[in-house]
Amino acid sequence: MTQDVEMADQAPPSKSLSSPDPSVLPHLKEIASLIETGAYAREVRRISRAVRLTMVLRKKLKASSLGAFLNYVLVSGSEVHSRLSSFLPKEDEHDMEVDSAPSGTPAPVKHPLPELEIYCYLLVLIFLIDQKKYDEAKACSSTSIARLKTVNRRTVDVLASRLYFYYSLCYELTGDLAEIRGNLLALHRIATLRRDELGQETLLNLLLRNYLHYNLYDQAEKLRSKAPHFEAHSNQQAIFHTIPFCRYLFYLGKIRTIQLEYTDAKESLLQAARKAPQAALGFRVQCNKWAIIVRLLLGEIPERTVFMQKGMEKALRPYFELTNAVRIGDLELFRNVAEKFSSTFSSDRTNNLIVRLRHNVIRTGLRNISISYSRISLTDVAKKLRLDSPNPVADAESIVSKAIRDGAIDATLDHANGWMVSKETGDIYSTNEPQIAFNSRIAFCLNMHNEAVRALRFPPNSHKEKESAEKRRERQQQEQELAQHIAEEDDDDF
Repeated sequence: MTQDVEMADQAPPSKSLSSPDPSVLPHLKEIASLIETGAYAREVRRISRAVRLTMVLRKKLKASSLGAFLNYVLVSGSEVHSRLSSFLPKEDEHDMEVDSAPSGTPAPVKHPLPELEIYCYLLVLIFLIDQKKYDEAKACSSTSIARLKTVNRRTVDVLASRLYFYYSLCYELTGDLAEIRGNLLALHRIATLRRDELGQETLLNLLLRNYLHYNLYDQAEKLRSKAPHFEAHSNQQAIFHTIPFCRYLFYLGKIRTIQLEYTDAKESLLQAARKAPQAALGFRVQCNKWAIIVRLLLGEIPERTVFMQKGMEKALRPYFELTNAVRIGDLELFRNVAEKFSSTFSSDRTNNLIVRLRHNVIRTGLRNISISYSRISLTDVAKKLRLDSPNPVADAESIVSKAIRDGAIDATLDHANGWMVSKETGDIYSTNEPQIAFNSRIAFCLNMHNEAVRALRFPPNSHKEKESAEKRRERQQQEQELAQHIAEEDDDDF
């Protein structure tokens, strides 16, 4: 009885799935009209707006709506139409053709624009990824990339950058990311020759992600150093260039960290977290995780407010406990935290950096000991540091001597008696340390001010005419669409 009732309740929705969703198809037609207008007028901003509107409709896409849209845009029976229709579920093909026929819209264009054709590839590819049909998505993305190589139009660049991203995502989800590395390099070369700046930035990020996925940091650095650098863009391009630039800074920070260039890595990671949109929570969490590790490796202790940011408390909890262990200088507590959250550190791929932190924990503990005791035996130093080596006294002696040589502690070593004798702590304000600290803070503030001035955006002819109410509404609508697009994109990236 229960099964019959459940089957009866589930029967009607199957009919609704066979017809196009009335709330999606008109929006897709409006987007097609927007792309067509942008292609003829050569206005890239209209194509960018079409991509943002598509991301808003992403969760509502269905096979029936896509089939009806393909019938509306593409010529029925053409090679492109047949190829894209083959990726959609077979059981809905007949119904989609019947439903699209009585539509009151104008007849489909006989010679569709390359922009509309590429957009159809993008729609089908997004639908296949959301349906977790990764094999079909790989075939669709490969076909779309082959078609892209034959199109050289600047109005296609925005659509092409999204196709590049999903092309790499398909192979990453199936674990075959290494297969497309050569193709990505070829696409980057083509984008460079065509002066496709957005395509160059997107492909450079994808290549860096590809190398870092397999821990090929040397190859990633060689590519990054020889590839064209990211530069400032015009106001119309700034929106779509901000996200690739943030990703580039994140990958650059990871490379610098592995190469022991902690100061540059810290700057890149903090800048990526600061420039990232608020909606990209997953990306900002990853930036903060790596920035915390880098600051600990530099001997700094991050403020508590870093771990209490909205929406990040749970994700940053393991790193908060790790920071606490480093701050105290307790080697035993550090080992316990590393073991307790080993799975988290492995998934974040920060295990190697955690191993490097052991030396910092020992040095912090030794600094605390030198401040607390004017004279202490090396045996007690080994006990307080909880060294678990076969000869802890000898290890303690070498650690103390190296710390004295590096200037980490102000003390002397009495080898005859086996003592560490700390020197009296003088007035820190009589040294240059306050001056150095204030200089670094002032330099940071000046750098941020200069970046803010360079990033100022002014509407054209702002000194001649004021912004009308209609233009203001359009600008606010575009900003809202951008925020929604970023929120949808964040789920794919991380």
